[in-house]
Amino acid sequence: MASDESPLGVPSPITPSSSELPYLRSPLSRRKRIRISYGDRYIPNRESVNLQAGFRLKNDSYDTLDKATNTTTPNDPELDIQRIEEANRTFSDVLRSELFGDEVPIASDAGPSPPQSSSDFKLASSVTPPRSLHSAPSTPSRNLFTFGSPSSRRTPTKQLGDVTLDIESDVFSLSPVRAQSQKILLTQRKQLRSVSKVPLRVLDAPELADDFYLNLVDWSSSNILAVGLARTVYLWNALTGTVSKLCELPMNDLVTSVAWLQEGQYLAIGSHRGVVQIWDAVAERKLRTMDGHSSRAGSLAWKSHILASGSRDKTILLRDVRAPGSFFRRLADHKQEICGLKWSDDDDKLASGGNDNKLFVWNSTSEAPLFKVTEHVAAVKAIGWSPHQRGLLASGGGSADQTIKFWNTTTGKKVNEVNTGSQVCNLVWSKNSNEIVSAHGYAMNQITIWKYPSMRQVTALLGHTCRVLYLSISPDGQTIVSGAGDETLRFWNVFGKGRPEYKEVTLFDAVPQIR
Repeated sequence: MASDESPLGVPSPITPSSSELPYLRSPLSRRKRIRISYGDRYIPNRESVNLQAGFRLKNDSYDTLDKATNTTTPNDPELDIQRIEEANRTFSDVLRSELFGDEVPIASDAGPSPPQSSSDFKLASSVTPPRSLHSAPSTPSRNLFTFGSPSSRRTPTKQLGDVTLDIESDVFSLSPVRAQSQKILLTQRKQLRSVSKVPLRVLDAPELADDFYLNLVDWSSSNILAVGLARTVYLWNALTGTVSKLCELPMNDLVTSVAWLQEGQYLAIGSHRGVVQIWDAVAERKLRTMDGHSSRAGSLAWKSHILASGSRDKTILLRDVRAPGSFFRRLADHKQEICGLKWSDDDDKLASGGNDNKLFVWNSTSEAPLFKVTEHVAAVKAIGWSPHQRGLLASGGGSADQTIKFWNTTTGKKVNEVNTGSQVCNLVWSKNSNEIVSAHGYAMNQITIWKYPSMRQVTALLGHTCRVLYLSISPDGQTIVSGAGDETLRFWNVFGKGRPEYKEVTLFDAVPQIR
């Protein structure tokens, strides 16, 4: 006898045979002869609606059409996430426009004050988690509903593209949304791009220090990566993948910073004892040693033949490597250790950040800063000059601050700000697009790519198990390298193609002999 159970042991449902179907029909099947009266509600029939085509729902087998090439390409999961986020932002903008009109409230970015700490070495007892990008809007400053005679007030106008519309156009418009909302919907959205979240390469970096105040990784214009591990400096050739040892400091010393001369093969090395050395990386020869600091030199920055060094002794020394002296100017406005130094590419400005939560901007001709920034509430190590806009400077604060702020160094005013929700350890601008990369510590240890000036997050890269303290970019602008206290270096391909610029200089032809 045939069994009534399915192969998995679950009773099968009873299915009527074709001969039994006529007896199971509903009486409404005779509706041709019966006049049915409906109410005032319209219930649409969805059986014939193609939801996939009408609403472009996500489907792994659904292909997208490239209008430029008239070809279809499979969906990318990363692009799907970006499309969803973009659609959510558009919906939020339209909803606010419909509810509040022209007085669209701005989401507050203040939030609760994060805990204060005197050092970025220790994790605060309570770390503020990242806030949602879609915060609830604040109450508008006017009533949502107003009453009045149309003849008693002047009809306002609105601009939609090149057409000026008055308020009555909303009343007689065939669109279900206001003119301002239509403008939001018609705004051309920027093309999304996919960023691989898997590193191209992972290198072991034993004894890479987990110290917020050091700068131990730098990528040269000749495609050589310099890394300071304990008291040794290693060089990794990105073209050949080979590793070589450049130098080793004495037993009672440690490497605290490395920095390449932008246009050449020369490397500056800062040490725990406060000494700065200049090396020819190709010849593997030390050119000179310069003193002047009484404590470790944790930050270095080149501007042509001028080398700036920042130290725990609270001073910045400007050194001309063509001159016999160790330095020609001392800058001493910081009250604690200097942990970040960057020269601008387009003018003679030096930005410095310190453990005193201050950001200063200097020039090489004066001992007084051009202007001071006191808005950060934690150490300022992350500093980056924009290569796309003259005088634009980005700065990031430590675990008690968690913000990236943007400054117009011509006027000294803040032009933008974003709360990242975590400690900002380093900043690097893209050379090929108007984007900025931030490296973070507590609590996700992520690398975030932001679109400037909207500061919308492109993606976040995860993988490090300790805070990402070191960040540098390749000479072609396509790849970034990150270093962390987990003693690994990770290479990420995040930007489009660019053209590397390799230059040869003879800067040290007239440098005095080693002292």
